[in-house]
Amino acid sequence: MAVTFRLPASSAPATPSWRFITVSTLGAIAAIGLTGWLGLRSGAPWLMAPFGASCVLVFGLPDSPLAQPRSIIGGHLIATLVGLVVLHTLGDAWWAAALAVGLALGLMQLTRTVHAPAGADPLVVLAAHAPFQFLLTPVLAGSLAIVTVAWVVNNLRSRGSYPRYWH
Repeated sequence: MAVTFRLPASSAPATPSWRFITVSTLGAIAAIGLTGWLGLRSGAPWLMAPFGASCVLVFGLPDSPLAQPRSIIGGHLIATLVGLVVLHTLGDAWWAAALAVGLALGLMQLTRTVHAPAGADPLVVLAAHAPFQFLLTPVLAGSLAIVTVAWVVNNLRSRGSYPRYWH
């Protein structure tokens, strides 16, 4: 007697259309390319790893609450500020990193600016021993660049589709 093993049917979302995938890919390239180029032109680092994850959300899942401008800009600003305050008051110990990520999540929830990629910002801040200027460049400047490219690209894809809300 042969035993057949079958997985249940997947309830994962369907694969997006090739057009959606192509536009998402080009949007991510444009957003990260813009932040990299602006960093090169300004002499200040504009690229940080969480921005890549922000692009996955804003171009791959543009309708998600986590992909809206309020969450991208606010989430990155709040999480980075928490990281900076923790770094400059408590140092960069493992427990300070844990505290910073937890506090960042709590404040993002409180302010309705939850953005999953921003949860990594305090870790970036502590690892880099970032100065307070880091809040403006790359965080604010880079977040604004990503939202601007997202606004252009997503509305070229489907007019009036992005953002779903600003506040």
